[in-house]
This record gives sequence, structure tokens and C-alpha cells, in this order.
Amino acid sequence: MTDKYRVGPPSTGLATPPDDALDEVSGDEAERRQLNVPAAQHGCRLDKVLVSMASEFSRNHLQGLIELGHVWVDGVLQSSASRKVQAGQTVLIELTPTQESQAFKPQAMPLVIVFEDEHLLVVNKPAGLVVHPAPGNWSGTLLNGLLAHHAAAATLPRAGIVHRLDKDTSGLMVVGKTLAAVTALTRQIAARDVHRIYLALCHGRVERASQRIEAPVGRDPRSRIRMAVVASGRAALTDVERLAVWQDAAGGWISSVRCKLGTGRTHQIRVHMASIGHPLLADTTYGGAESLGLTRQALHATQLGFRHPISAQPLVFDAPLAADLAQAWQQVSPAA
Repeated sequence: MTDKYRVGPPSTGLATPPDDALDEVSGDEAERRQLNVPAAQHGCRLDKVLVSMASEFSRNHLQGLIELGHVWVDGVLQSSASRKVQAGQTVLIELTPTQESQAFKPQAMPLVIVFEDEHLLVVNKPAGLVVHPAPGNWSGTLLNGLLAHHAAAATLPRAGIVHRLDKDTSGLMVVGKTLAAVTALTRQIAARDVHRIYLALCHGRVERASQRIEAPVGRDPRSRIRMAVVASGRAALTDVERLAVWQDAAGGWISSVRCKLGTGRTHQIRVHMASIGHPLLADTTYGGAESLGLTRQALHATQLGFRHPISAQPLVFDAPLAADLAQAWQQVSPAA
């Protein structure tokens, strides 16, 4: 027997971290180091002197501390990493932690929890929420929220995250709460035993009622931030079902589709749909344009199915479209 769950309206759980979890390191708490410039460093760049004072930090981080106003020479605040220092001058640096070191800290946030037991939880991720810390997003991620939600997350790889959604993709994700659950869920994903269905709006008139896209996906050789269909990429499989087509007043076509993942490559649906000439609405990275009021890619993880990692009971979860996508969807598929 399969247990099936549907979100609506979603319940919200607020994770509560330790009192000091979100405290920033102030200037008074930061470590200060001081150096009287020796003759051997006369004429050296300030940032090179700082490296000799704090070799455990990268030069880029130390340059950033200069820009943020944490370095003085003879009591004068410095702003240029390239300024030359003189023998006998006093250099003072206030060392604050790197952003990376602050990334894996509990941070309270509302989590839309669809299902939870002692082994796992299923969340309905909103668009705009980053799943895992990365450059430019070192805090405020789902991982931070999971660390605040339950203490055991700190002992697990990636706080129990076993798969990801892009920042601007909404929908369902499963997260392990124990090492045994994380291991079992990871194996199910690797064996392609996890059922994942997405709804999307794309540009153009999708002519075929159903089609299978089998095209390898890898890093775009022309852009580090994009993926692409490339021969050297990893095998990727997406089944696409056309649901409806709609023509706007200007004569442009928009289609609604249901996509089933056979694999889970980075940006897979976005790349595959763009590769057949149907980029997703508002997916500017892959050629989509903002339309129907959408300012983020029109993609939602609507259904997630897997076997419970401990009991092996089949579970299926459904989540309705997020409000922005639902409003656009009704213009294309009013009966859906």
C-alpha cells in the first residue's frame, strides 16, 4: 500500500536555533594581530605583509578585510591592498571569520514541512531559497534551516540533504535525519528509484504529445555558470508530456508540460527544454524571457515518490504550484 500526501494548505514549522546561532562576530570579538614591519619587508605590499601575519587565511580574504576597514598602519585605516609599507611601521589587522566558516551554522527560518518522522522530512521549498551554501549565498540556506530544526543535522553530510533544487525552482525535497536514512535515500536516487515529477511553462508550441529527451548534460564550455548538452557530459533522461498550448495576443505560443526525471543532473530540465527550442519562461540563463508576470524560471517539483528508507513503505507526496506560477499556469492551462 502506498501512503499519499498532498500539501494544502501547507503547515509551517519554525526552527529555533541556539540563542547565539545568528550572532555576527563584532569588531570587539575578532582577533587582533599586530606587527612592527621588519627591514626584510620594507617596501612590500600591505596584503603580502598580512599574509605573513595570518597565513591561515587566503590572500583574497585578507584583501577583503582591508576593503571592509579592518586594517590599520600606524593607526591610520587602510583601503588599498597594494600600498607599500615601510620598516618600523606598525600594522594592525582585525581578523574576522571567512564567510565560508560562518556557512554551516543553525539559522531559524520557516520550513514548509509536508511530512516528518524520526528518519526523514519532506519540505516544500519556496522559490528563492538556496539549498546549500555556496559563493554568494553563505547563509540563509535550507541547510542553515535544517541545522536549526533538529540537532542531529549537524552530524550528517550536508545536514541530510540528498538532492537539490535550483534556487528559483520551487517544490518538494526529501531530507534524511539519520545517517542510515541518508545512506538509503542516496542509494535510491543513484538507482533511479526516486519518482520526481515537475510542472513547467515553456516558450513555443510543443508539438509532440510526449517525447523522451536523452542528451548528456555537462558544464557549458563557454560559461562556467551554465550547463549544456555536451558530448562529454553525463547521461541525462527527461520524459516530457505536453499538457496545453496557448497563444497570447501578440501571436506568441506558450506550452505547459509535465516532466519526469530519469536522472537528476544539474539544471537538467532547464537544459533539455532549451535544447529542443523550448526554454522555460523567465529562465534567462537558458534563453527564456519573463512572461505572464513570472520573474523566475517556471519550474515546480510537484510530485515526489520513494520508499521509506527504514520501513520500505512506498510514499508519494504532492505539492500544488506556488502562487506566482499558479497564476501564470491558469492562463495557459485553465482547466488544470
